[in-house]
Amino acid sequence: MIPTLKENVAIILPENGLEEKLAQADKENRKLSIKLGFDPTAPDLHLGHAVVLKKLRQFQELGHQIIIVVGSFTARIGDPTGKNKARKPLSTEEVQHNAETYINQLSKVLNIQKTKIVFNSEWLDSLGFSEVIQLLSKVTVAQLMHRNDFSKRFTENIPIAMHELIYPILQGFDSVHIECDIEMGGTDQLFNCTMGRQLQEVHQKPGQVVICMPLLKGLDGKEKMSKSLNNIIGLTDEPNEMFGKTMSIPDSLIEEFIDLATDFPSNKKMSLKARMEKGENPMNIKKLIAKNIISQYHHQDDAENAEEFFNNQFQSKNFESKTFEPVAIQSLKLNYNRTTVLELCHQLRNDLSKSAVRRLIESGSVQIDTVKITEPDKMIEIEKEIKIKMGKRKFFKLI
Repeated sequence: MIPTLKENVAIILPENGLEEKLAQADKENRKLSIKLGFDPTAPDLHLGHAVVLKKLRQFQELGHQIIIVVGSFTARIGDPTGKNKARKPLSTEEVQHNAETYINQLSKVLNIQKTKIVFNSEWLDSLGFSEVIQLLSKVTVAQLMHRNDFSKRFTENIPIAMHELIYPILQGFDSVHIECDIEMGGTDQLFNCTMGRQLQEVHQKPGQVVICMPLLKGLDGKEKMSKSLNNIIGLTDEPNEMFGKTMSIPDSLIEEFIDLATDFPSNKKMSLKARMEKGENPMNIKKLIAKNIISQYHHQDDAENAEEFFNNQFQSKNFESKTFEPVAIQSLKLNYNRTTVLELCHQLRNDLSKSAVRRLIESGSVQIDTVKITEPDKMIEIEKEIKIKMGKRKFFKLI
């Protein structure tokens, strides 16, 4: 059981903490409380989130209590993790909308009926100012400056606002309030998670074990999977889109996807890696990965159909022809006959920010009637039957 729970885990603190917590729970005839906190900063979950969620599912299948802490309070502050500048806080309405979509998507991995979902505004909103001061007194500035992004910004004379310093303390206090045994997150959350352990101990409570999972790289093969970097495979992506995106990953990312994105048995994973080492065409392995991913979040039949679609539309190069069959058709009612490429593309992909759409255009990832467009501010005539390709897998036609 323990080897399975440790599979793919990057960090466990303290080193023998998991074994100790499991033994303690067994001795006390109880289940462990395992926390995952998230700030609903965007409305979609992706395969990077699923790395942690699937580990939580392993604990859940063993009968332990999963507690999802929705950062309904802390999202209004903004998590500074990995940022070189302050993150824009969200409004209450944005938090509520994103939280609802997150919770709905959690059911793709976790058994929601057996998952406890709480909102940290329930206890953080009620803290009095004197209680906040007492909480802050438990942590020193020197401890906060050990955090890499804070120390880097301080060294580079980039402003650090006081509310950003408070963020990890509030996240840590969540662990105190719910009295969790284990907190999980990505490796980028190590500092925040260990803060929870520290605050539990100063409040005379047993310190939580921290388990951190690796960060899955995005489609670019360089940065971690992130909505803001436009390099994600979303859990709610359509099967054809999931398949196409998976096929686009660089070959260097295949082993990482085998380990973190698939649910193949261990011997199957080893077999696929061995085939790669023997020089098998990476496309064959990617197809197996893509079908496995789709089967996890949709159905096996969807996976088979997506492979057939990919073979017909992509490998036959039909997508480069003016007669390609669009993957998605969106009808736009425009009140003008001319607009910029940026405005048109943003209406087609309103799930992306304008800056993300601009990057797509400037990188040469947009074609209008098979003509590559790289100037976001170029004016174009709006006509029916215009075919637009955005990225490698998104196709539209104005009708």
